[in-house]
Parts: sequence; C-alpha cells; structure tokens
Amino acid sequence: MVLHPIPESVGRARRWYRKFTEPYELMCSGYDCVLMLSELVTNAVLYGAVDEPWLVRVRWYRVGDALRVDVHNSGCPAHVRMRSPDVTEAHGRGLLLVDELADEWWSGPSAYGGTVVVFVMRQAFKPRQPGL
Repeated sequence: MVLHPIPESVGRARRWYRKFTEPYELMCSGYDCVLMLSELVTNAVLYGAVDEPWLVRVRWYRVGDALRVDVHNSGCPAHVRMRSPDVTEAHGRGLLLVDELADEWWSGPSAYGGTVVVFVMRQAFKPRQPGL
C-alpha cells in the first residue's frame, strides 16, 4: 500500500471544520466528518459539472442531537450510485466510505436544482439541557 501525504486542501478543510464546530462540542469524529465531506464535494466537482457555470453548495444542520450535512451540485440525481471498484482503480470508493462511516445517507433532487447527497451522524451533539 502506498501512503500519500495529506493534501493541503484537506488540512484546510479540517481546520475549517474544527473552527466552525468547536463551539458546538461535537461528539462525533471530526476526521470522519471531514473525510465524508471531502468525498462528497470531490464527487460533486467531478460528476456534477454541466456546461453552464454552477456551484457546489454545502449546508450543515443540527437536527436534535444529530449532525446533518447536505452537499448540492448541478448533476443528475440518477448518477449517484455506489460502485464496487477493483483494487487497481483510483476512484469509486467515496460513497462506500460514506456508507461505512455515516449513520445514514441518501441522495435525491436538490431544492436548488440538480442533486443533493446527505449524510447524518446521530448523537453528534451533547444532549441539550431541559429549558435551554
């Protein structure tokens, strides 16, 4: 197995994630969430491209004690699928990782047009105190 150094963009994503989530005291693995987020954004960039200008939009929410992350792109929802890549293939493992790490995930039409891929980490936040 060849180990590659972590690209600077992944390091920036980890720092960004820690910066914005630190006040919320997340209980789920930041590394797992950054890995899933980077896989979904990479898929959106590689497979969501269309001829006109487009955006990849990332939104994250607290839903009770869960963390929900949505990645929107302009691609077709029917193109989102898990693959079974051969060991020699360089691509095709992103959704396999998301499937393994997230408590749940799904894809479908985006409210912005195109596709949304969502992952959820249950019990990501400390339970709220009653009355707060």
